[in-house]
Amino acid sequence: MAADSTRIGVAIDIPEPWGAQLTQRRADAGDPQAAYTPAHVTLLGPTEIASAALPAVERHLEKVAAAQQPFTIHLRGTGTFRPVTEVVFVTLAVGISECELLAEAIAAADDIDRDSRFPYHPHVTVAQDVPPDQLDAVFEDLASFSAKFHVTSFTLFSHGGEGPWRPRRDYPLGS
Repeated sequence: MAADSTRIGVAIDIPEPWGAQLTQRRADAGDPQAAYTPAHVTLLGPTEIASAALPAVERHLEKVAAAQQPFTIHLRGTGTFRPVTEVVFVTLAVGISECELLAEAIAAADDIDRDSRFPYHPHVTVAQDVPPDQLDAVFEDLASFSAKFHVTSFTLFSHGGEGPWRPRRDYPLGS
């Protein structure tokens, strides 16, 4: 990461008790990212921006949040990106369209160059880059997982290269 850049991400945190439960299951699978990344739905994955652009990005996020009304997410069951990537996730049964619209609006900022190697697919990662038997176990263990919650905000996070992602600011929806 260049000295004049900042790594950001935007996500919807999974509220308790489900957030801790999913993060713990990720840790139990041996996924080292569990210690640094609490359970969440990504709206903008790790993205490098010029540090000087951060105020403009924050203003953009304010506008995006104001234009989106609160909505419900219903997490239900598991999915996987295998064989493309070694990832198991909890799926969204409700809230997909709202997350897609938010992700598209967030990525439309002039200062954001979103990694577009893969199409956006809202989900909650629960195992990544762990042995296949652990991926299978998490897939089976969480197959009947279900949680429904109201989304009233999203969060801008930053990462300095080490340690956990740090929340910078929450953006209330519809404000």
